[in-house]
Amino acid sequence: MVALPDRILMSAEEYLVWEPTQEERYEYWDGEVVAMSGATRNHNRISLNFSKLLDDALADVYDGLRLLTCEVYIVDVKVQVEPGQKYFYPDVVVTCDERDTDPQLVQFPCLIIEVLSPSTEAADRGKKFAKYRQSPTLQEYVLVQIAQPGVEVFRRNEQGKWVLSEYNLGDILRLESVDVEIAIAHLYRQVQLESETTDN
Repeated sequence: MVALPDRILMSAEEYLVWEPTQEERYEYWDGEVVAMSGATRNHNRISLNFSKLLDDALADVYDGLRLLTCEVYIVDVKVQVEPGQKYFYPDVVVTCDERDTDPQLVQFPCLIIEVLSPSTEAADRGKKFAKYRQSPTLQEYVLVQIAQPGVEVFRRNEQGKWVLSEYNLGDILRLESVDVEIAIAHLYRQVQLESETTDN
């Protein structure tokens, strides 16, 4: 594998052509290409559980008389956060927007889920969320803990303000953006929690 320089700078147009040809995944921040870090098994399992539960729930959803076409994508589909400026890879993204036809990326997300890890938590809570909030179609932003069961949901209310709701292991999470309910315990199926591995 060819070693890449510490900082890779290119235009958004160059990035969108170059990035799909790479073995690794790279996000795009205002002209700089940023390598994505690898994930743990627990991180991967939670992302998989969440995407499967969503995909199953959204398979045959009707809005009155017509079938809604919500699409769930995991890990390898990027979101255009700011055209020509920022392209991120969330752990799970859902779009229900008919305008989302680009084969490479999602432009109109309604729900974004990030599974937190020590290397990404600060960015997921801070600068990424600040940019995601600028999306006019995004209705919910979900942060999932790995070490201990816990889910935080930021919802955009009718006034356009983001409101936090927190959920624990015994709770049912209701995702208003896609009208789906998920038991928090199901998100952690086959996940090795810290409390299970620590001696008492």
